[in-house]
Parts: sequence; C-alpha cells; structure tokens
Amino acid sequence: MSLEMFDKEIFDLTNKELERQCEGLEMIASENFTLPEVMEVMGSILTNKYAEGYPGKRYYGGCEFVDEIETLAIERCKKLFNCKFANVQPNSGSQANQGVYAALIN
Repeated sequence: MSLEMFDKEIFDLTNKELERQCEGLEMIASENFTLPEVMEVMGSILTNKYAEGYPGKRYYGGCEFVDEIETLAIERCKKLFNCKFANVQPNSGSQANQGVYAALIN
C-alpha cells in the first residue's frame, strides 16, 4: 500500500516539504539535497537497523550486512582519499556539518 493510500495527510505534507526544499538552498549539510540513490538506501530495510559500534565489534547482533556496507564505505573512502584509515561515522549532526564545511573551505 502506498503512503498516499495509507495516510493522505502525511503524503500531502511530505510533498509540501519536497516543494519547500526545491524552492531554496539549505546551507545546513544535514538538510541539503542528497542523491536519489542515497534516498533509496535511506528508505530501505536498513532504516530498521540499529548498529552501534564498529564493523565486527557491534553492541548488538544481526549486524553482519551493515558491517559489510560500512566496511565497503570505509574501503571506498580510503581509496578515494589515498589514505590508510577512514571512519565514515559522524559522531553528531554538528560534526557532520563541520566536516562538510572544512572540505569546502579547503
């Protein structure tokens, strides 16, 4: 069942938010547009998964596929930035924003 059929009011409000975002540019990294592929993943089954800790050292079970995804992200970052180590986990939204700002300034 689609969201429009399940809850028309939420569907309409979500579309209004989409329109709002399309009309301006948010300068907050955590609220800016993302790629459709990222939105697809964020709306996937991974939304249901809580994975605190690091790959292979999680505090909860059932993280083997999340571990593989995070490990792949780490390896891709290491290759992209030609470095030996990478951490793809922001500690907070503020630190995530700071990382983007620093990358843009440099």
